[in-house]
Amino acid sequence: MKQTMTLDSEKLRLAMRTWASGVTIVTASFENEQHGMTVNSFTSVAMEPPLISISLQSESRTFALVSKSNAFAVTILEENQLEISDRFAGRLPDSEDQWIGIETETLITGAPLIKGGLAYFDCRVTQAIPVGSNTLFLAEVIATRENPNGQPLLYYNRNYQNLVKLQRP
Repeated sequence: MKQTMTLDSEKLRLAMRTWASGVTIVTASFENEQHGMTVNSFTSVAMEPPLISISLQSESRTFALVSKSNAFAVTILEENQLEISDRFAGRLPDSEDQWIGIETETLITGAPLIKGGLAYFDCRVTQAIPVGSNTLFLAEVIATRENPNGQPLLYYNRNYQNLVKLQRP
């Protein structure tokens, strides 16, 4: 029987820092409670049917609300929304309300979307898969809205970045 070695999580963390990604806020609401968190583990899975995936820490408040409501929303942040990303990444004291001063809207599920984003996805969970300390959610996108005039907020090597368009030779 072959023995497998487990990679040190810090080595994985260092390697993953080289992956540039957009920045999203995943939000959910259930009854009179709402919560959101900054997430970069978001991707399109299929166009037919329209499916996306997100990964949430299984101990987070957002995870609990997504699990109860079977719905969530994703806002892709615009480059001027860095402060919102920090706020929903937990860089505020727990005593502060993350929603203070944040303008929101809803589409179909009632999950809040953050105004000013580049795109919005309103989703219904189709499958939840526990994976390590996280849960991978597959969800059908039931409504979208986009703002094609802005530029995305990017995250690379533990810092925020903006988009620079390269010219092809």
